[in-house]
Amino acid sequence: MTPTSSQLPDDIAELKKIIGQLQDEIQFLREQSNLARRRQFAASSEKSADQLELIFNEAEAIEALAELTEDTCAEADSATIIEATETPNKPAADKKPGRKPLPASLPREERLIDITEEQKICPCCQGALHRVGEERSEQLEYIPASIKVIETVRPKYACRHCEKTAEETPFLIAPVPSSPIPKSIATASLLAQIICNKYQFGLPLYRQVMLFQQSGIDIDRRSMANWMINCSAWFERITDAFKNHLLQQIAIHADETPIKVIDEDREKSYMWLYCSGADSPNAKSSIKNIVLYDFQPSRAAACPKAFLQNYAGYLQVDGYAAYEQTQAKLVGCFAHARRKFMDAQSVQPKGKIGKADWALNHIQKLYAIEKQLADKTPAQRFALRQEKSAPLLAQLKSWLDKSSHEVPPKSAIGAAIFYCLNQWDKLAAYVQNGHVQIDNNRAERAIKPFVIGRKNWLFSATNRGARASAILYSLIETAKANGVEPLHYIHKLLDELPRRTADDSIEDLMPWAVVG
Repeated sequence: MTPTSSQLPDDIAELKKIIGQLQDEIQFLREQSNLARRRQFAASSEKSADQLELIFNEAEAIEALAELTEDTCAEADSATIIEATETPNKPAADKKPGRKPLPASLPREERLIDITEEQKICPCCQGALHRVGEERSEQLEYIPASIKVIETVRPKYACRHCEKTAEETPFLIAPVPSSPIPKSIATASLLAQIICNKYQFGLPLYRQVMLFQQSGIDIDRRSMANWMINCSAWFERITDAFKNHLLQQIAIHADETPIKVIDEDREKSYMWLYCSGADSPNAKSSIKNIVLYDFQPSRAAACPKAFLQNYAGYLQVDGYAAYEQTQAKLVGCFAHARRKFMDAQSVQPKGKIGKADWALNHIQKLYAIEKQLADKTPAQRFALRQEKSAPLLAQLKSWLDKSSHEVPPKSAIGAAIFYCLNQWDKLAAYVQNGHVQIDNNRAERAIKPFVIGRKNWLFSATNRGARASAILYSLIETAKANGVEPLHYIHKLLDELPRRTADDSIEDLMPWAVVG
């Protein structure tokens, strides 16, 4: 049936609509393909906030960026850009090449290399040469770890008179010394070494078996695995104390990552991470540095809800919805928002400046403010954020609202914009308290050692093993965050805990109370 002239405009409009939808879908699929290829083959490291400063030449890009914003935002941006260019970064001081001196605490062996007695005669006048100085150089020599057997001898004592008269001869003997694993050949030092090799340095147990075999010692992997589980039972008191301290903090970071457990029917279990403080000790801060892993067989909302209990402080997370079930005040992560704009930037036409550039540039200004607040007190951070960051956030929100009507939702830039809008209240919440960070990178850095170790040992055989791993990782990472050598800390705990009763205090065994 031939369409009438009155139907043609409607049909043309419908075809244009379909063509537009198909073009958007093609563009979306092209972007997804480019992003997948970038994630597969491009460098995985994310550019830091400092590196982002090198990406944007603000003096040249200002006109193009201004076209993407409303006039008021553009004027505010120009002022900020001009202010930034007036205070350029000072060039780093030239550093003379050379190696750092070797620690004075290391034992030293002096080796004298001298010329012969015949050479100590002057070839010109045949007079004796005298010593006028010397040259010294240092080299490191590696001495393989030494292993020794401790043979414990406990003499028995009996009464000669009672030996003749009593039916059973009583005798006295010293009690067995306390040990982390009674009747085991493993001492606290050996257990600490095996634990740190696996959980600090990612050396699987089967490789450690081979290392011991090189010294003629045969310890099977099953015994080592059982030792790890038995040690974790001692350490549960410590990690429980960590948790009590953690839930008293004003702000907590959280993240989660999958773990494969062989005995589980489900495809994935999860290692949840909760932490507070900083990656390294800060004498000016009263916040305790705690890193706590929690193994759970799922990624359900019940997991963080059960762990956090009634915690009502600030919880800094990514956009995962499970955390909505907790009673905490959720804070978003600008690093996640930035990554989405970086994805959008990577699929822009080469040489073009687009919305992703404007957003990344604006987020960089927020990070530049945070860099200035690194050494400030929480009260000072709050005041300066209200003064400097809050206006920038208002500009960013205005730009997001305007841009959301100009981009297809199913595009890389659309996904970044709508992610920020959906998470906005959480993203902007960090300015409400000086204890809160702009992003959740603290948790992502804290969980990274587990992710790296998982690449070596791949999986846990049982739930008990996975829970033991969570406890041991918690001890090592919390020790590192407090400037305590993990091997020293684990050894101390294995020496001390078997000697203490359940009623004894363990506050002196917290890593912030232990001298590293």
